[in-house]
Amino acid sequence: MCGIAGIIHLDGPGDVGREMTKMLQSMKHRGPDSAGYALYGEPKDHLVMRFKLADPNDTSDFDFSERLERSRREVESRLSKIGASVDRVDGESAYAYRAEFRYEGELKPLADYVENIPGCEVLSLGHSLEIVKDLGDANTVAGQYKLDAFRGTHAIGHVRMATESDVDIAGAHPYWAYPFSDVAVVHNGQLTNYHQWRRRLERSGHRFQSECDSEIIAVYLAERLADGLSLETAMKQSLEDLDGVFTYLVVTEDSLGMAKDEMAAKPLVLHQADNLVALASEESAIRAVLPQEIDSYDPYEKEVLVWSR
Repeated sequence: MCGIAGIIHLDGPGDVGREMTKMLQSMKHRGPDSAGYALYGEPKDHLVMRFKLADPNDTSDFDFSERLERSRREVESRLSKIGASVDRVDGESAYAYRAEFRYEGELKPLADYVENIPGCEVLSLGHSLEIVKDLGDANTVAGQYKLDAFRGTHAIGHVRMATESDVDIAGAHPYWAYPFSDVAVVHNGQLTNYHQWRRRLERSGHRFQSECDSEIIAVYLAERLADGLSLETAMKQSLEDLDGVFTYLVVTEDSLGMAKDEMAAKPLVLHQADNLVALASEESAIRAVLPQEIDSYDPYEKEVLVWSR
């Protein structure tokens, strides 16, 4: 059992970091192992890359810090070698980092070059998307990465109970749609044709950092967006191509979307107002940020909804 949540401000930025923490923390019982955020600030003229160089489960031997510092310097060096103009690289935790840089080339060779450094994983890359995920509940992760101060227009989040894989960052949601800018997904459920779609997408040159089917959905959608489909059309097509029982949320630079499969067995509750949309696996998550009297409802089976700011 896991929990997913999303929120979008339709009339300007809001405290999406603090709001998402409240929503996810209210669903801690659905997934205490890890918490993850895909947060969207105002679009920037430079790129923001979130990456990690180790996992919290890694053994911290005597030269752990020195090794990570050498790897951090190598990331900065490779960004420069590939043609990026690096503005800054900041440590966000003992093993996670945030880089800002300017780059006009394709993102795939850049991400591949950086990830060729042992232990390195690019968590997100884009002009407004920032993915933060780590072990523990939402309050723990938000405090570690100071997410309560994050202001932006929209966000999705996930709390995970690890049932079929290790408790680590690789298994934590959300997933960036490598190598596409500013697309991320969280998902509750299971794809039954996961291996078929993974092989098909790998033959197209995509790499996957996990065994999680949510990563398949992210890349599937981003590939169709790159082909020129609208987000809504891509999501509707996903309900024809992806088999299983699932509900997912997807975010792009300016939109938030939700889709339910034809069984609609995975829960999702939605509140929609003129200036804000909030949705989550449980109504308690919406109540955590909107304690006043509000209307909410459950989207129908095979329903696709998209909101753009």
